[in-house]
Amino acid sequence: MLLKALCLIYLAAPAHSQAPSTPPAALQAPATAQAPQEPDIYGPLLLAPGQVRGIHLSSWGSGSAKLRRQALEKIKNSVINAVAVALKETDGKIYIPGVPSAAKYGAYAPAISRPEEMMSDFREAGLYTIARIVVFKDTVLPKARPDLGVRTPSGELWRANNGATWTDPYSREVWDYNLEVALRAAELGFDEIQFDYIRYPTEGNTSLCRYSKPHTSRSGVENLAEFLAYARKRLPAGMKISAAIFGLTTSSKDDMGIGQSIHSLAENTDFIYPMMYPSHYNPGEYGLKNPDAEPFTVIDRGLRDARRRLPYGDYAKIRPYLQDFSLRHKYGPQEVRAQLIASRRNYLPSWILWNASNRYNWAALTPQSYRAFVDPDHEH
Repeated sequence: MLLKALCLIYLAAPAHSQAPSTPPAALQAPATAQAPQEPDIYGPLLLAPGQVRGIHLSSWGSGSAKLRRQALEKIKNSVINAVAVALKETDGKIYIPGVPSAAKYGAYAPAISRPEEMMSDFREAGLYTIARIVVFKDTVLPKARPDLGVRTPSGELWRANNGATWTDPYSREVWDYNLEVALRAAELGFDEIQFDYIRYPTEGNTSLCRYSKPHTSRSGVENLAEFLAYARKRLPAGMKISAAIFGLTTSSKDDMGIGQSIHSLAENTDFIYPMMYPSHYNPGEYGLKNPDAEPFTVIDRGLRDARRRLPYGDYAKIRPYLQDFSLRHKYGPQEVRAQLIASRRNYLPSWILWNASNRYNWAALTPQSYRAFVDPDHEH
């Protein structure tokens, strides 16, 4: 009886007419941000305390004392309680000192030259800290060590359409190289290690990609699972590990040709972060002519698919990356709120917002706005 009673509990947001302004129809949840009608046990358990509401900070934005403190001032008056910090990016640069291989191969860039000071500021602000580490997309290591790069049949480094190189995801030496960064992050006191670009190349003629081991869809999925298991063994006991993955993995029934099976990744991590930016969905996805202009629907449809496909324990690991930047469609507070509503409507109150320039729509993140649109019982 207790479980049945709990299943009826859902902290729905009030009707938008009660809020300071009314979003366009395309941004609104159908008839307010209520829970789906089908009975399940997700709501009362997933909406418990321990929610992560985060923003991503670039290496330079978090490493600069001035920029970091500007961000912390904004955070102080918001619902944000977590930060994801870029320690290694898609260019292969490693932004924290104390990683021997970074110095050896010319990968170190002094964006976060005083990481202890940065972490002290984050701890003082009471923030949950996530170290984001780009793994296999890397333009530095293959240049210094071509033997560790993805190759072509002729033995040359394979390059994406934009000229970028990738490291070999099957190489144990590549694994160890990236885990040096993760171990340094753990040493600095990060709460969670988030592996990004934990996948195989896509942007180019991938039929020419050659790896150190035979590559198939199955071996690709299994290899990424092995990397995560290896990372867990190498990292300190109790360290949380996660993976940032393609947004469409929530709806895809296969690995999308990049090794990212949401089932496998969920089984081998503490959390998974599908990057569900509506601007990155092609026209026609979910039957939408312009997904970028319908942020609520994109997030709602993607998470509903995931909820249908994943067992409860794995679905509970989802913390979507949500869009707070503009490409074709202008994103302001209403577009951000629409995504937050969609996430909570699907029982996922934990999320991270992404803006590469660290310029967030703070008006959508005030306690007042969050209570009015997303969570009426939120306590700052």
